[in-house]
Amino acid sequence: MRVGMVAGETSGDLLAARVLQGLRTQHQDLLCEGIGGPAMVEQGFTAWHPIDRLSVFGYVDALKRLPGLIRTYRHVKQRWQTTPPDVFVGVDAPDFNLRLEASLRQAGVPTIQFVSPSIWAWRYERIHQIRAAVSHMLVLFPFEETLYQNEGIPVTYVGHPLAWEIPEVPDKNAARSRLGLPAEARVLAVLPGSRRSEIHLLADRFIQAARALQQQDPALHIVIPTVNAQRHAELEAMLERANLRHYKLLVPETREHDRPVAWDAMEASDAVLAASGTATLEAALFKRPMVISYVLSPTMRRIMAWKSGQKKPLVPWVGLPNILAREFIVPELLQEAATPGALAEAAWKALTDTTYRQQLHEHYQQLHSALKRDTGKLAAQAIMNQIQ
Repeated sequence: MRVGMVAGETSGDLLAARVLQGLRTQHQDLLCEGIGGPAMVEQGFTAWHPIDRLSVFGYVDALKRLPGLIRTYRHVKQRWQTTPPDVFVGVDAPDFNLRLEASLRQAGVPTIQFVSPSIWAWRYERIHQIRAAVSHMLVLFPFEETLYQNEGIPVTYVGHPLAWEIPEVPDKNAARSRLGLPAEARVLAVLPGSRRSEIHLLADRFIQAARALQQQDPALHIVIPTVNAQRHAELEAMLERANLRHYKLLVPETREHDRPVAWDAMEASDAVLAASGTATLEAALFKRPMVISYVLSPTMRRIMAWKSGQKKPLVPWVGLPNILAREFIVPELLQEAATPGALAEAAWKALTDTTYRQQLHEHYQQLHSALKRDTGKLAAQAIMNQIQ
């Protein structure tokens, strides 16, 4: 059985590897090839191109890398049109994969898209592109299954692999021991994002909020994970200027203890201050109270409004915990509301309000249970059904 597969970003590599694992249990002579990363290669994947060919950060980076992206697209499209696979699976990377899926589906290849683009927040009109390009959707969240069913698009909810990888009962003391943090102190994990624009617009606000919190609790410890050497250097310079006490800036992310260092930071913490994104889902699975924030530059706000045809998201939430709960269970401080004072006030409640923390814990337990599905097995079965 030949499977074509394209994954984008490290998260896509890990998701695709889990699918490959599930497929191999059902089909021993599996041949899978395309664009992928090291986790996929470990499962026997043949990578024509490395996954970083599709790893872009924002519109400006995408424009700079457009010629290379076009060459890569044309190469894989031509190879699969010449020798069609039994099925194609696109994992995330919707701008690349949906175009490729439309072409392959027209050529008679069943196409599966794993991970829905966030049409429930921005650019809902992409539903028409998805309907034309995709034979079957595999989605990570329960509400997405209902959305696609209502649109008449075949869909399977397969759960989120993070719900298996993150323990249902976190071990705060073990995480603090790994990071060298005191067992009894309050600890705030600060995650201002991985992109340079996020560091530029959010990190100083987060650091100033942390300073204000240390005025209320001089023993408060701050732990900040970083994703690469450049972000580490930028944050280190900002922290030195701020004269913050009791902080630990973690080395650029590695898979120490077979896990990202950001997970150690969240597991060791009492609360999390985070940029909107996957980190907020991870914090919820670690059962940590959090404050979600995000700030876009005026230019980026205009670009998003132009590209999406809307000035704000279709749903009232931006953070994944709130989107999944369908209510504001954790605060979101966005744009002008993301002042250091407001961030500090919300974070103090997350750190100290016992009743609020217990209520959140119950929400998080329900969320964890809902997302914990045998993702690899469910995805593999849906793929096999398309071939059959």
